[in-house]
Amino acid sequence: MSYTIGLVGKPSVGKSTFFNAATMNDVPEGAYPFTTIDPSVGEAYVRVECAAPEFDTECTPNVGYCDDGTRFVPVKLVDVAGLIPGAHEGKGLGNQFLTDLNGADAFVHVVDFSGTTDAEGEPTEGHDPREDIDFLEEELDQWYLGILEKGLDKYADAYDKENTDIEVVLAEQMSAFRTNKDEIKRLVLRCDLSLDPETWDDDDAVELAREIRKETKPILIAANKMDTPEARANWDEITNDSDYDHLTFVAASAHAEKALKNADEAGVVDYTPGADGFEVTGDVSDEQAAGLADIEDFVAEYGGTGVQGAIETALFDVLGVVPVFPGSANGKGDEEGRFRDCFLLPEGATTSDFAYHIHSTIGDGLLHGIDCRTGRQVGGDHELDDRDVVELITTA
Repeated sequence: MSYTIGLVGKPSVGKSTFFNAATMNDVPEGAYPFTTIDPSVGEAYVRVECAAPEFDTECTPNVGYCDDGTRFVPVKLVDVAGLIPGAHEGKGLGNQFLTDLNGADAFVHVVDFSGTTDAEGEPTEGHDPREDIDFLEEELDQWYLGILEKGLDKYADAYDKENTDIEVVLAEQMSAFRTNKDEIKRLVLRCDLSLDPETWDDDDAVELAREIRKETKPILIAANKMDTPEARANWDEITNDSDYDHLTFVAASAHAEKALKNADEAGVVDYTPGADGFEVTGDVSDEQAAGLADIEDFVAEYGGTGVQGAIETALFDVLGVVPVFPGSANGKGDEEGRFRDCFLLPEGATTSDFAYHIHSTIGDGLLHGIDCRTGRQVGGDHELDDRDVVELITTA
């Protein structure tokens, strides 16, 4: 599992239900603050159209599974303690929360769009979900700012400033966020700042911290509890608010996804995660039938429950991750003609990156790749596309 998605949000918004629905784990759920204290880690999946049928061959995944031509590729999902305003100052479980999030590649912010939980996660009515969206971004920005300011202090104390590059100092200070000096320099210039931090004011530092956060920890909003009229009204208002154009929204009902997966396991329905419909296959009571009918209407309207969609949108659309299959010279998956692996690579990954992702020895010995669909030779610097099938020709 090469990617990690962090589930974030204030208490009692349905994060643990979302986590359980995505992973079918059994972590505590409850409508009270800090149901989750220690982070829960599980395996979720993203769907990739399998390449095996194109080559009239068998799919036998090493990890995940294949269902009727769809590969379910594992990713790590981490559900951390609910965040409250002031977390960067240590309020609530703030310091632990921020530490637990450090390994995430992107965040899915689970927001109660029904407005029935206040800023502390307590029951209420009419709460504006925009306050939750804003406070999370503000907390993360302040977290980044605190670390950025330590780097600025180091630069200020440098003995030889003329030969000290601010981007190098900040990249080293913020290395835990997997950034580098080139990215820092690009973001400094994007903020229209000079490379001399002594010309910056406090607002400039905040703006830069925000840009680094957006680049290294992008956020997707999972608008939870969208099976309520209050949430639908808030959805229309918030998604049309230009202040949130920088965010991606997915309508979701974690409750519906969990119910469908439980019903599928019990043989009551036939349901594939992420599908926009399901089939009732077992006997149900009148009450169950009514509940399933409501869920059926929801998934038909929104194209699914949104749980699978949120994880996939965060990975493929927000992060730009590219799924790639290793192939062989005859166009098949391996020597025996079976597709075993599907790797998730970062946006812009090349043939060389693919080789090193599999093993450093393969990367060191790479000669070139072969596009198994066209038979065309591709170089190490060739940028890979979604669902490419590539054989790596190597001296290893």
